[in-house]
Amino acid sequence: MTTTGTPDLKPILVFDSGIGGLTVLREARLLMPERGFIYVADDAGFPYGGWEEEPLKARIALLFEELFDRYDPDAVIVACNTAFTLAGADLRHRFPDMRFIGTVPAIKPAAERTRSGLVSVLATPGTVKRAYTRDLIQSFASQCHVRLVGSENLARMAEAYIRGETLDDAAVLAEIAPCFIDKDGLRTDIVVLACTHYPFLANVFRRLAPWPVDWLDPAEAIARQARRLVPLVDGAEHPDNFDFAVFTSGSQDFSTRRLMQGMGLAVKPLDTPFFR
Repeated sequence: MTTTGTPDLKPILVFDSGIGGLTVLREARLLMPERGFIYVADDAGFPYGGWEEEPLKARIALLFEELFDRYDPDAVIVACNTAFTLAGADLRHRFPDMRFIGTVPAIKPAAERTRSGLVSVLATPGTVKRAYTRDLIQSFASQCHVRLVGSENLARMAEAYIRGETLDDAAVLAEIAPCFIDKDGLRTDIVVLACTHYPFLANVFRRLAPWPVDWLDPAEAIARQARRLVPLVDGAEHPDNFDFAVFTSGSQDFSTRRLMQGMGLAVKPLDTPFFR
């Protein structure tokens, strides 16, 4: 499919397991105003953090086959650390003609910015156990002490929070407390938010943190990379009333629909289910 208004100007697809990728979509729209966007949430498979690797990899591959067949995007932003660290290489191999913009833990910039040398990576269990993540540490942060913190609950908590639910401070603090190290007069000074859901909770984290740290959100950097890879078309204008969201479950509650509307996204029902 192509957007109306400019010939051959295909949309950008933003993919996440849930609604966390909205943090990336927000930045991408600012830098790519002429492009239409399709936001895809695999809420039927959410959360990804607890999946076994091979079933999740197979699910993601099948899902992208259908997405490309249905929507024919110009590029894909995989706004999910768990999905991209697991399946990014396979996706690029399987779809060599597609532009993929991935999301990986921002370990390199964290290592460049830290003064204490104590960096924590707040992620999902899936991202924490990936060899990809450990390779990033070895390549870019070997001189730092990097603590990997895999939270079982924060992605769900972030989804609840952005939908307007109240969170228990003690429950949130229990999830982030392992990130903070006080050792030999040095303290953790950077926490990498290695799940796109977590920036929704950044203000809560700042309020509950035992001391101030830099909470590193990669959304802007991901958007800049997308802009570099997707050429600006002269004279292109954003198509009217185009941007929409698709949920693999095919059903959303009122709070989710209201959130999508607030982001300027229509929720598009599925004519046929995924994995038919």
